[in-house]
Amino acid sequence: MALKKHGRRYDVVLVGATGYTGRLTAEHIAVNLPTNLNWAIAGRSEPKLQQVAADCQKLNADRLPPAIELADIDDESQIRSLILKAFVVITTVGPYCIYGEPIFKLCAETGTHYLDCTGEVTWVARMIKRHHETAKRSGALMIPQDGIESAPPDLMTWAMAAHLRREFNAPVGDTIITIHKLNSAASGGTLSTLLTHFEHFSLNEILQATKPFAISPVPHNSGAKPHHTFLEGILGVTSRPNLGILTTSVAGKTDRALVGRTWGLLHEIPSRKDEFYGHNFTWAEYFNARNRLRGFVIHVCIAIGACLLTFVPPFRSLVKKYVYQPGEGTSREDMAKEEIEYRGTAYPDLGSNPRDKQAFCRAWYRGSMYALTGAFLAQSALTILEDDLQLEGGVLTPACLGQGYIDRLSAVGLKIEVSTIEN
Repeated sequence: MALKKHGRRYDVVLVGATGYTGRLTAEHIAVNLPTNLNWAIAGRSEPKLQQVAADCQKLNADRLPPAIELADIDDESQIRSLILKAFVVITTVGPYCIYGEPIFKLCAETGTHYLDCTGEVTWVARMIKRHHETAKRSGALMIPQDGIESAPPDLMTWAMAAHLRREFNAPVGDTIITIHKLNSAASGGTLSTLLTHFEHFSLNEILQATKPFAISPVPHNSGAKPHHTFLEGILGVTSRPNLGILTTSVAGKTDRALVGRTWGLLHEIPSRKDEFYGHNFTWAEYFNARNRLRGFVIHVCIAIGACLLTFVPPFRSLVKKYVYQPGEGTSREDMAKEEIEYRGTAYPDLGSNPRDKQAFCRAWYRGSMYALTGAFLAQSALTILEDDLQLEGGVLTPACLGQGYIDRLSAVGLKIEVSTIEN
């Protein structure tokens, strides 16, 4: 497909290309995006940027190499000049609660499409309050959380909802996503973000942002909630048909917030109203546990870890000494050994009819989770550049990009399959 004509100097500008995730994103662009893409990598260190550009050229000598743009994220005039050159800006510079808002704000103001890979839902909630209306007026498509957190659950939910509409002509009821298998290690940037998050937001702000449908543009008033017993809530262990024994997911509240926003956006966006999940939609995320004892131990460890990170600053300082530092992460050799698999189920909302069938989704990827994040970001940019999305501006979600985005991700290794199964 042809790239859109837009009048900007670059199709894509990648900010933070010398970091761990940024470098992998640049490599994905070099290998997988159209060879006529006009793109640039941006940052403060020219020697480091030149090295990234040289490495990209080695990966694919047939494509246009990235231009190099020097910009200090703390200098608003430099960042504004940079953003005005781009049709799409990808930023991998975190923690976003420290470095993210200047780029977010300027993209919203200038009508420049924006992508990031944050997992900081509290920061996203703040950006929605401050800049969503500005982005709507300018036409900027702003898509945060477009990485391993929280794009896979968001896209899987969208895919199951589409399947239920086709198969049953029905909206979606109870939906569950599970992290069925995970073999990966967090990068220094991710760990730094996690530790910094609790220093920049109050506990109340964090709790408010992670409530179900907290960042949805419309309230969820049906009263429908995910079902679990009192004992399941206390022990953190449950079981579900076709998914097995499940426990608390460390990413559950972050992902739930994003999926809840998708639910509300599909209700509000004129071109997406026929994709709306339904008024009785519920959603939950879990982690696969081999047995109930293991599930209980995982649940307790997550609860204790969250309390220590929230209320004990010396614990955060201690953790910082023994984890990857920003810019560091899994070695190239070990990246090839990483993998992730999600599974999910969704019931059609058929009123009083028996729930004997449901949608079953399986999504899997073999390779680095941070390379997958690079794929999410790069393929989102390509979707914006090629597809007639019929989207208004504003703070959106990965699922708003639709089937074209899912198809592009499938072509580069993230497989998402949906079928109908018996309950």
